[in-house]
Amino acid sequence: MKTLLQPTLLVMALALAGCAAIAPDTHPLAKRDIASAELSSNIKLAHEGWPEAQWWTAYHDEQLNAIIKQALASGPSLEVAAAHIGTARSSLSRSLADLGLETSLYANANRQRYSGTGLFPAPIGGAYYTEETLRLDLRYNFDWWGKNRAQVAAAVGELNAGRATYAEAEQALAASITQSYFRLQGAWARLANTEQLAATQTALVQDQAKRVARGLTTADDQRAADMELSLIRKQQMQLKSDIEHEREALRALAGADNTALADLKPAALSPTPHALPARLGIELLARRPDLQAARWKLEASLSRIDAAKAAFYPDVNLTGSIGLDTVKVENLLQAASRTLYVGPTLSLPLFDSKRLDAQLDGARTARNERIAEYNQTIIEAVRDVAQGGAQLQGIEQQITQQTAATASARAQVASAQARMDQGLANNASVLNARLALLKQQDADLYLQQIQLLAEVALTNALGGGYHEEAPLATASK
Repeated sequence: MKTLLQPTLLVMALALAGCAAIAPDTHPLAKRDIASAELSSNIKLAHEGWPEAQWWTAYHDEQLNAIIKQALASGPSLEVAAAHIGTARSSLSRSLADLGLETSLYANANRQRYSGTGLFPAPIGGAYYTEETLRLDLRYNFDWWGKNRAQVAAAVGELNAGRATYAEAEQALAASITQSYFRLQGAWARLANTEQLAATQTALVQDQAKRVARGLTTADDQRAADMELSLIRKQQMQLKSDIEHEREALRALAGADNTALADLKPAALSPTPHALPARLGIELLARRPDLQAARWKLEASLSRIDAAKAAFYPDVNLTGSIGLDTVKVENLLQAASRTLYVGPTLSLPLFDSKRLDAQLDGARTARNERIAEYNQTIIEAVRDVAQGGAQLQGIEQQITQQTAATASARAQVASAQARMDQGLANNASVLNARLALLKQQDADLYLQQIQLLAEVALTNALGGGYHEEAPLATASK
């Protein structure tokens, strides 16, 4: 008993004496509490709630659904996020390999002539021998201070962050496709309205030419009508250019070939009743994938600090091997050829304090960076929701006024037509009234388009239907 106690006490004394001093953490950053994140009381929509998982299906547009389905299945923008997950999985596998028992099989055979005047006398000296070795090596890391476990926890955090980043990329892709699709449909709708506007303006130009020929109006009125027609045609060219631009944008987002969007057709669009949650708080953390990614990166950085601290303590490993070794191959499997080795390894970091201090300081600095990024992400998330809600609220108010203006323009057309039927007005009055109505309808379509874009932006700001999945919590999962 005494022979075992003395070496044990000696090892414990060396372990305690071998601990390097850990520098205090003097500049930690405070983590922002998202539970207190709320919207201004004057930002309200008619409905309350969070987006559904596949929120784009609420628009009941099969063309849009098909494009997003294809993009989520093979979109090039997701490949980078998927590669990050693969890198994180590899890092986790490497960290897990450092836990527990390590084994390796060693085999060797060599032919050697021993010197006749060297260390070994005859008959070994001056003779040739072939040495065969077959050995199983084992190493066990006790990880008493939790360094390896902390590294595994850091790798798990990075993998969870990668999964959240992938979900963020999916939501951003779906939002980008939907907005591009709505811009395309909006341009098609406005182009159709502008074609009616051009036809009406052409009729007015022809009417003005007849009136000038009869001396009923001046040439300046005809020139003004011609100029207005040129501006309308310019708008047509711009809308056609916008259509081609958005078609190519959709093709790139979906990762499609040249024929994938060939059958895309104009479709009637209408906004859906949109909702804004009454409270944000901790629910926003669970629903914003970028917030989840930032949180998991912070958790990983905290685990790396634990690993850096554990490196200040002595490291104890147990190594051993069992095998066969002989200089005659026919004796390799005999019991006399057996070899056995067992021995502990004690590593003391006493004289490595500068490197360990730098390593710990680097881990703490990285943690402060992650905290700053997390805090900034929270601020930006709340800002995005607030701006999206305020913009949508403002657009809805504009639409109310624009609806009234369009109704007045429609009434003017009816009035002008009635007066012309009674011989109290000429054709130019009716054409001008129709032009005014078509311009108001163009404003209607534009507001409808930006309302749809604002809806998508707010949906994306609220996390796009994402909800935190069950994360990898332990190394065993």
